[in-house]
Amino acid sequence: MKNKTMLKILLLATAAGIAVLLGIGIGSVFIPPVDILAILGNRLLGRGNTDAVNPIYVSLIMDMRLPRVLLAFLVGAALSASGTVMQSILKNPLASPFGMGISAGAGLGAAVIIVSGATAGILGIFLLPVVSFLSGLLTVVLVMGIAARIDRGLSNTTIILVGMVISLFFSAIMNLLATISPSYAQRINLWQLGSFSMKEWSSIWVLLPVTIICLIGFQCAARELDIMTFGEEQAQSMGVNLKRSKWMLMLCVAVLTGTAVAFAGIIGFVDLITPHVVRRFFGSAHRRVLPASALFGGTFMVLCDLAARTLTPPREIPIGSITALIGVPFFIYIYFGKKKSGQ
Repeated sequence: MKNKTMLKILLLATAAGIAVLLGIGIGSVFIPPVDILAILGNRLLGRGNTDAVNPIYVSLIMDMRLPRVLLAFLVGAALSASGTVMQSILKNPLASPFGMGISAGAGLGAAVIIVSGATAGILGIFLLPVVSFLSGLLTVVLVMGIAARIDRGLSNTTIILVGMVISLFFSAIMNLLATISPSYAQRINLWQLGSFSMKEWSSIWVLLPVTIICLIGFQCAARELDIMTFGEEQAQSMGVNLKRSKWMLMLCVAVLTGTAVAFAGIIGFVDLITPHVVRRFFGSAHRRVLPASALFGGTFMVLCDLAARTLTPPREIPIGSITALIGVPFFIYIYFGKKKSGQ
């Protein structure tokens, strides 16, 4: 069983590598895989010679395509891992940071900064991401706080309902801001649908450590997450402090999701789709599901971004539209599949 799992992880990692190569190589200018590997080996590992490589390729890869592809992979990994944790915490196959209002809260913070025209100040280019991240974090506190006032036991149903209401409310405020500020409407709408366009290395250096730290935290909580999937009563009987665990894991999800949204905008359905696909092949044990979800989600996002920028050149389709086109049918399949099976 262990060997089969390792083989599956290896295949998934190989698929991720191929997706990254495709994301870097395909575009308005095609770059052969051999040249990509030569450039990456020379610039990242200090090995190999790039004298025979077109110098335009070097600039195109290192300044534009590589940071974009890596950011797409990290965002996909972050959202997918967050979705996996949310579904386990709330024991609901349709739970996700997007549906819980975390993404909407982070997006609302960004929309307020866009409309207000606030200057960067000492934060520089990180003003928008910082506000977006803090807004996502505050959204979790708000959702959990309201849920605790309604239900001291913090039942999963109460948290989900409060999260959905808050998400709809924040989305309505964002639409209102776009309506009353026509000059900023296009930018707000683009933020609501997500984009990896014109991203720089600074985004990677912020999101990478946050993603690694949160994934390690999730992995350390894998046993608690496994127990939570059996239900709240069963988890309590096995010694899991549900309130504390839910708060800690939800805050970690908020940090990871808020940071991802801060750099890419609101992207839905990735956090919903990935956990179901991964569990189908890797089972339910979170020590396997979490890293597999991160790999699969990152690969999926890179391919979606590739489609977003190559299907209708020279115009770019918002990444959220691509994920929604795939996610909505999948959502319907999950919902009606559960109904038919009587679950």
